[in-house]
Amino acid sequence: MSISLKQVEEHNSRQSCWVIIRNKVYDVTEFLPEHPGGAKIILKYAGKDATDAFEPIHPPDALDKNLPPEKHLGDLESSAAQDLDNARLNRKKTADEVRIEREQAKKPPLSHILNLKDMEQVARKILPYKSLAYFASATDDEITTHENARAYSRFFFHPRILRRLSNCDASTTILGYKSPIPVFVSGAALAKLGHPDGEANITRGAGQTGLIQMVSSNASLSFAEIAAARVTPDQVLVFQLYKHKDNDVALKRIREVEQLGYKAIFLTVDAPFPGNRERDARSAWELEEIELAAEQGEEKSTAELPLTKKKLEDVEEDVDTGGTASSYLANDDVDMTWDTTIPWLRSVTRLPILLKGVQSVEDAVLAAEAGVDGILLSNHGGRQMPYALPPLEVLYRIRQQRPDLFDKMEIYVDGGVTRGSDVLKAVCLGARAVGLGRPFLYAQSAYGAEGVVKVIRILEREIYMCMRLLGARTVDDLVPQMVERVDWSAVGPKL
Repeated sequence: MSISLKQVEEHNSRQSCWVIIRNKVYDVTEFLPEHPGGAKIILKYAGKDATDAFEPIHPPDALDKNLPPEKHLGDLESSAAQDLDNARLNRKKTADEVRIEREQAKKPPLSHILNLKDMEQVARKILPYKSLAYFASATDDEITTHENARAYSRFFFHPRILRRLSNCDASTTILGYKSPIPVFVSGAALAKLGHPDGEANITRGAGQTGLIQMVSSNASLSFAEIAAARVTPDQVLVFQLYKHKDNDVALKRIREVEQLGYKAIFLTVDAPFPGNRERDARSAWELEEIELAAEQGEEKSTAELPLTKKKLEDVEEDVDTGGTASSYLANDDVDMTWDTTIPWLRSVTRLPILLKGVQSVEDAVLAAEAGVDGILLSNHGGRQMPYALPPLEVLYRIRQQRPDLFDKMEIYVDGGVTRGSDVLKAVCLGARAVGLGRPFLYAQSAYGAEGVVKVIRILEREIYMCMRLLGARTVDDLVPQMVERVDWSAVGPKL
C-alpha cells in the first residue's frame, strides 16, 4: 500500500514506531527490544526517514532477515518520496562533509602512494569523522594496537648470501588454496562507512590479484552481495563467524555462506564482549561540537577535542564505551567452550574450522587438541583486551615452546603489519600467512577497489624485494634461523 508522510509521523513512539528506509515504510515496534544496538537509536528516527543512519552499517537484507513480511508496510507516497529526495539533495552540507570534499579534491594520485602508511594518511583525511573513529578505535589507551605494530621492530633479519634468486616465488597455499603472496584479507566490519561499495571493493581488488578474503559476520553488505562481487567463480572467500547465542540463528548463517561458496569458517573467540573503545564512543558528541562551531563561524579542528567535565557528566549514564561494535556483539554467544562449541560446529558443517583470536600458547595447544584446522593469532587489532600480547610475540613463543604445533594445524597471524618485511618475519617464525584488516579498509575508503589492488601490489613488491635480499627463493626458504628477537625496538629517523 501507499503511505503518506503524515501517517508515518503519527507513529513516533515506543508504543508504535514506524521508520522510512529507502522510501519504504517499516513497523519496527516489536523489534525495538531485540535490536542489538538498543531501542534508543531506532526511536531517534521514529516517524522519520532513517535511511542515512541505516544504510552505512546494515546490509540490504537486514530488514528481510529481521522483520516478518507483515511489518513491511509498503511504499511511501510518490509525492512524499519525492519531497524526501529533494530534501536530501537540498540539505545544507555539514562542516564534516565540506571538509571531506576539500580533502578529496587534494587527494594524491595512486602513483604517489608508496607504502601502506601513505594510504592510511590519505584515508584519515577523507574519511567521515565518525567512520575514522570506528576504523581507528582501539581499547583503552590504544596501547595494544600500537604495540601490535611495534612488536615487528623487535625482530631483525639474518640475511643469507650467495644463493640462486633469479626465479623467486612468494606464492603459498592457505587452507589448500593458492595465494600469490603469504597475505590474506582479515575480517573487518562495516566497510561502507568508508565507501558506498564497501566490502565489494575489497572483493574486487582481492579477486584481481588472487588474494583470499575473510568476510565478517558484521559486513555492511550482505554475504550474497559480496559473493556476487567475485571477479571469478573460483575466487576464494572465507567467513568470520561471530556465533549467535541461538544455535538455530548461527546455523542459518553458516548454511547461507555454505550455499554461497565460502570455503572456511573462522570462529571469532576474542570478542565475547566489546572492548572499551573510547575514541569511537566519543566521536558522536565531538562531531556535534565541530558542527556547532561551524554554525557559529568558528574554525574547529577535527582532531581529538577536549572533553569537559560537564560533558562527561551529561553523558555518563548513557554513553556506550563499546562504540559502534556494541550493537554487533550484543547477541553473540558468551558461553562458548572447548567442550561444546567446537563439537557443535563440527556437527553442522564440513567446512574447515579455524579459531580467530587465539592469544596464548596454552590456547594454541588446546586448539590443536580440539582438532581445529587452524588458528589465527590475533587480539582483534587491539580493539578488545588491553595489553594483550602482540600476535607476533605469541607466534614467537609458540615457536620457542611448542614448535610441534606448526605440524598439527595451520597457524596465521594478524595485527600491526605495515610492510612486506613484517610479513616475512611472521612467515620465518612459522606463520602460514599474515592477515591485514585496517589497511584494506583505508585503501577502499580512499580509492575504492583500485586502492585495494594498490595495497596488494605494494606488499607484493616489498615481499619480493626482501625475499631476494634475505636469500630466500621460495617461502620454504624462510626459516626461523633468519630472524632474531632483540630486547630493544628500532626507532625510525625524525623527518
